[in-house]
Amino acid sequence: MSDKYSPVKTLLLSTSDLKKVLDMNDVLTAVENAFRLRGLDRVQMPPKVYLFFDKFNGDIRTMPSYIEDIGVSAVKIVNVHSDNPKKFGMRTVMATIVLIDPSNGSPISIMDGSIITDIRTGAASGVATKYLARKDSRNLGIIGAGSQSHTQLLAILNTLVKLDDVKIYDLLPEKSKAFAEEANKLYSKRIKKVTAVDDPKDAVQGMDVIVTCTPSRKPIVKDSWVSKGQHINCIGADAPGKEELEPAVLKRGKVIIDDWEQASHSGEINVPISKGLFSQKNVYGNIGEIVAGKKPGRESHDEITIFCSTGLAIQDAVTAKLAYDAARKKGLGHEFEMIHPL
Repeated sequence: MSDKYSPVKTLLLSTSDLKKVLDMNDVLTAVENAFRLRGLDRVQMPPKVYLFFDKFNGDIRTMPSYIEDIGVSAVKIVNVHSDNPKKFGMRTVMATIVLIDPSNGSPISIMDGSIITDIRTGAASGVATKYLARKDSRNLGIIGAGSQSHTQLLAILNTLVKLDDVKIYDLLPEKSKAFAEEANKLYSKRIKKVTAVDDPKDAVQGMDVIVTCTPSRKPIVKDSWVSKGQHINCIGADAPGKEELEPAVLKRGKVIIDDWEQASHSGEINVPISKGLFSQKNVYGNIGEIVAGKKPGRESHDEITIFCSTGLAIQDAVTAKLAYDAARKKGLGHEFEMIHPL
């Protein structure tokens, strides 16, 4: 071993560490900036690479990115196994993120990516809601009461500041009821009422903003339920074959995606595209173009806006960097020598 080389110090950050340092308002700002830089073509971000475990009703994806302007690079490995809660008592989505030092390629941190996936996905909806929902929006419907629904509510609440009525629907009534009870306690000063509903229609009709965050492979939201002026954040469709809206809804609305390669392959528009019901010409633009000012967002009170989110690697990278910097300041995590000197 030569004294010429220094050991690589890698900071290991757990879920509990990240919960102490991640703040939704900070993540909203970081994700909005990441979208802006994407819209300005100032990021490197290849499309997700998938491995499918059909035998286990699951998949795993790798998501690399580099944002030169802010010196951030990361790779996320993330799974989606829908049967995990029932079979193993585990999360459907789990992830690990490796934060890279772009100057030398060393892994400066390895961290839990599950909580980062949750919060940055919520933040994406918050940013989309800021640019695409009506400014007077006060009612929110959420379809799906899994872990993602919690950060969706928090991000949109931080964007709209106050909400009058929030309605939650889930296939498992006990989950929507538990979520409603928790939200009523947590946000009693900012939300007038959170209610669990027994029909998904009740979480759509009369709502200003709607979030769909389920693993559904058949449409849940019917075209007849959607009315003028609504904004919809489609979060659940993140793999081929998944969809949550009837295709007719997409044809009526202004559709904004996060990335064409990902959205056409695995986002809300993937099934309608495969059936010849939708094409790239039906897409208004991507969220980065809107945040960067290249295209306007909402242009009228009555238009229906739809954000199709597949989740971008740059969202993970900027959120991981936020967490790493904050953890360093607070002395959190466990530092170890993963790579020894030559």
